[in-house]
Amino acid sequence: MTVVGLDDTDSRERGMCTTYVATEVASRLAEQTDATVERLLLVRLNPAVEHKTRGNAALAIHLGHDQECDPETAFEVARATLEDLAETADDRTNPGLVVAGHAPDEVPDGVSAFTLSAIRDHLSIAEATTLADDHGYRRWGAGNGRGQIGALAAVGAWVALEERDWTHEYISYREPERWGTPRTVDEESVFAAAEEGYPTVWDTVDRAEGETVCVPHTPGPILHGIRGDDPEAVRTVSRSIGSEPVARTQRFVTNQGTDVHLKDGSTLESLAAVRDGRAYRLEGRVAGEPETRQGGHVFFKLVDPANGDISPASSVEATETLTCAAFEPTKRFRDRVRALRVGDRLTVCGEVARGTLKLEKFAVRDLVETERVTPTCESCGRRMKSAGRGQGYRCRDCGTAAETKVDRPLERDLDVGWYEVPPCARRHVAKPLVRGGFDGPTHPER
Repeated sequence: MTVVGLDDTDSRERGMCTTYVATEVASRLAEQTDATVERLLLVRLNPAVEHKTRGNAALAIHLGHDQECDPETAFEVARATLEDLAETADDRTNPGLVVAGHAPDEVPDGVSAFTLSAIRDHLSIAEATTLADDHGYRRWGAGNGRGQIGALAAVGAWVALEERDWTHEYISYREPERWGTPRTVDEESVFAAAEEGYPTVWDTVDRAEGETVCVPHTPGPILHGIRGDDPEAVRTVSRSIGSEPVARTQRFVTNQGTDVHLKDGSTLESLAAVRDGRAYRLEGRVAGEPETRQGGHVFFKLVDPANGDISPASSVEATETLTCAAFEPTKRFRDRVRALRVGDRLTVCGEVARGTLKLEKFAVRDLVETERVTPTCESCGRRMKSAGRGQGYRCRDCGTAAETKVDRPLERDLDVGWYEVPPCARRHVAKPLVRGGFDGPTHPER
């Protein structure tokens, strides 16, 4: 068997899509050799790296058992295809190709470890090229060759992620002469198909925002992409959508919707140990009231859960906290964040950039149910006043007294459980709550 990995062929401005290039490579291999294509793998890498297009996807083509395809032939066909289709006129596009002459499940340990690092950390071009050469893989890169990082990661993905769940995406492509023009898609049919396929098929639309999430806005070749847990279900939903003519389709096996990018924050010494450009799952308590700033972005401070006194009156040093943010594109999710109170215990998930965690989801573990308030006089019902430092409280009219503040029940707009950004703001690799498997109640967004 042979595995072909490729990455970084598209451009934010000029279009193209690496999934399309992979589909074309697979088609040419099937036409020009005796190989059969067993599957196409779409691997979402670290969404927080600087040099990426929106989805940071790398692709692998697994050539089947029944017919042999010489790795050298596969390499030449794939390289010619990348040279034909990659948008190298954009100097930020640096395509890469890696071909391995073995089965997908025979990947060496070092290569599978490289894949996990590409999903959760940062890697250099030199690390990729050295490792590929050490294992005798054929490789090629244009520009600065950065695409070889993702290409090698795609080669190792089948082993690196074998014990995790895989999902599916069924992509429909436009006729080439339509690329770069407005898409013609019947939105009513998209919403109807999404309703029929839910919850097996997810993130097709955002009902609250009225947005067809599956239809991109970039100038590339994709018409729409349908994601879900079942290969037949994503195909059925895709075929139920009314649109302009579809030139070709392809189903991908993928790590989308799995949260595989999240690093386990329990291994860190403290919240201060988080690093920019990585995504984490972290435990903490709310250390400051959520604040809405210019632009509609909402921020709050998170402190290590082991910190003792966390209350509106406590003083927590800024160096002990991590800023968390729900930015304006997360829409209604910001109301969930605004409903947090100091002392709530949370699990938060998201990418860290410039010292701020950009929330993808959070779980409420414990809610503050009461607040400390000045006592009320039982005789007249008026609020008492301070009797002086360390002397408690006293009703000036009735003379009644109380030693301390008292607890008053709080009405909360949140329940214990998981909350997430809406589909219109979801990262490709982030796991939707509707997929299940979470350690608490869930409140899915549709």
